[in-house]
Amino acid sequence: MSPLHEPFGSALSAKVRRARLSSWHIPLAYAVGAVLLGVVLPRIEDRFLPGWSSGISPPAAMAIYSAAATGMITLTGIVFSLAFVMVQFSATAYSPRLVLWMSRDPLVPHAIGVFTATFLYALAALAWVDRQNSGIVHFFSGWLIVGLLLASVAVFVGLIRSLGRLQINSVLAFTGDFARQTIDLMYPSAETPITLGTTEFRHLPVTQSISYSGPPRAIQSLDIAALVGMAEEADGVIEMVSSVGDTLVESTPLLRIYGAQRRIGEKDLKAAVRTGLERTFEQDPKYAIQLLRDIGIRALSPAVNDPTTAVQALDQIEDLLLRLGRRRLEIGEIFGSSGCLRLVLAVPSWDDLVNLAFTEIRFYGAQSIQVMRRMNALLSDLTIALPKKRRAALRCQQRRLESAIVRSFPNIEDQVEASAEDREGLGQTRRHQTVDVHH
Repeated sequence: MSPLHEPFGSALSAKVRRARLSSWHIPLAYAVGAVLLGVVLPRIEDRFLPGWSSGISPPAAMAIYSAAATGMITLTGIVFSLAFVMVQFSATAYSPRLVLWMSRDPLVPHAIGVFTATFLYALAALAWVDRQNSGIVHFFSGWLIVGLLLASVAVFVGLIRSLGRLQINSVLAFTGDFARQTIDLMYPSAETPITLGTTEFRHLPVTQSISYSGPPRAIQSLDIAALVGMAEEADGVIEMVSSVGDTLVESTPLLRIYGAQRRIGEKDLKAAVRTGLERTFEQDPKYAIQLLRDIGIRALSPAVNDPTTAVQALDQIEDLLLRLGRRRLEIGEIFGSSGCLRLVLAVPSWDDLVNLAFTEIRFYGAQSIQVMRRMNALLSDLTIALPKKRRAALRCQQRRLESAIVRSFPNIEDQVEASAEDREGLGQTRRHQTVDVHH
């Protein structure tokens, strides 16, 4: 079994599934709990604690409950409006693909839950104020609404503070953090022994071929354990023709099975391939790099003209490539418990990742001296820091960067300035560095 087998298919995907479930379960739990408290708590106090008074007069309690119910509806509307503004701003300023991930802040469902709970509890408890002309407002029922109101204020302040996440540094760090989690879970260290299979399985007969059927969907993740288990039971090899991040359309080849001794249920195979409307980070490090690249090239558009943001995006991209370059990327072959090859995945190579990170930023930023200088420094630093086997792709990018500078800047002095290395883009020009030959 590959060391990748367990974390690749379970840890991060389980975390993301829990976050998705909580997005609507949490407000529902708050709402149900509030209604139950509003109905049951006054009855319990009336039966077992009849003499316990909150010290609030019935008219005052009715005014408080009514004001809380009315005010919370207004506040909830404000919060939803604020959320919509955040979504619109994020989609316009950064990338529409970041909207869903940024909206999954755990504070949002809790805020909606607290506001809803305050509103529903106030309505439910209002019916028990001065019941049977008792002239008292029960202690716990009366002060609970005060506690809910204080909690609502605290949550609202927290939501306002969370607007800081819309700053570009926070957005870039947010995207990079997801990618770093994915890299840590997916890729073993470079020192991990490589157990490479062979292409001999392709000489085996193809016993099954599965194609996708349905509307366009992106492959979000694979259930590695399930696929390996099915391959072992059938004594065959499953090859994933489509990879995580690919968009499937009608009749797109999904997977092939070689040399299986029995047929595997098509429904079970498709169930191991989770699809959705949008790509996710959980098994797709390319996606995070693509989002960072998109933020960078959006900042370089004539409508925005913000090369500093592109430089900041390159900072995150450099960190991700540095981590990937020090990992073993050959994770596409997964073996079963018997040591036989059972699953072959389509995974990106180092060249694929480097091209994804640099090609379009180089194209769109070719006329920005600041971006060219930052890319020169980035490629130089990666060439020094990474092992020799990673340098060919980086040197190819350096040559293409030099050609782009020559084409974009007819003036020789501009070419010299754009060819300098500067980690800030336009900050402090760096002297030439020597590559460490010991890597």
